[in-house]
Amino acid sequence: MPDRWLPPTPPVPATESGPVPAPPAKPQRSLLRRLLGPLIVAGALLLRLAGELKALIFLLPKLKLLTTSATMLVSVAAYALIWGWKFGVGFVALLFVHEMGHYVQMRREGIRPGWMVFIPFLGAAVGARSLGGNALAEARIGLAGPIVGTAFTALLLPIAWATDDPFWRALAFTGFFLNLFNLVPVVPLDGGRSMAALAPWMWFVGLGAVALLAFTFPNPIVLIILLLGAMETWRRWRARRSGEEGNPAYYKVRPLHRALVAGVYLALVVLLVVGMDATHLERTLSSV
Repeated sequence: MPDRWLPPTPPVPATESGPVPAPPAKPQRSLLRRLLGPLIVAGALLLRLAGELKALIFLLPKLKLLTTSATMLVSVAAYALIWGWKFGVGFVALLFVHEMGHYVQMRREGIRPGWMVFIPFLGAAVGARSLGGNALAEARIGLAGPIVGTAFTALLLPIAWATDDPFWRALAFTGFFLNLFNLVPVVPLDGGRSMAALAPWMWFVGLGAVALLAFTFPNPIVLIILLLGAMETWRRWRARRSGEEGNPAYYKVRPLHRALVAGVYLALVVLLVVGMDATHLERTLSSV
């Protein structure tokens, strides 16, 4: 008698022809096929990559627009987080019009403008390899932004007066202030560009004003402008004194043209101050 009981062995399933045969063995892949497989995959990837590169080449002219649009949207979002989306859109629109003034004047001076880039809380800028062949061209480019920006901001005044909406007055006030601040006579601001044709020594006056503002009202943006202004002022003044970069021919401006630059500059300052006064909103503790 066995030590333990074992269950019976199950029968092998059968068909009409007998037991189910074992599955046939898979044939081994040939050595040539195993070698060509990875090469075929790599070739397909290269063809796909070549197609994407070809599409990228055709898109290169549009990258400038994409960069401008992307940075513009980022700036709108940044300003909207603090002052709301309406003000964010309006403020970025004011920046855009201001920079378009520079852009158009660059084209008129025979300069190929670069990308327009928006930097949240720092404004916007149009890249260029140069600002003209002389200080007068640089001044025209510098003044074009505030001229166009001031004219566009002035169009907000009838809307503000007709609707009596504080939003439009606040936006107009911001636009006037934006263009007035850019006229501070320190490079790389527009006022510094103007002083290249008017009186380069005013760079130091503007630099001192920015330094005083940074000391009185500490602000990261003002500190950045002060740092950039100090570096650019020192570089340009040293180049001007040493005769580099085509100096002093670069700064040679006829008295009539110098007078015209001074007239436009002073007229802009007066108009912007008057515009700020007309759109200023009284703020009290209850309105904050």
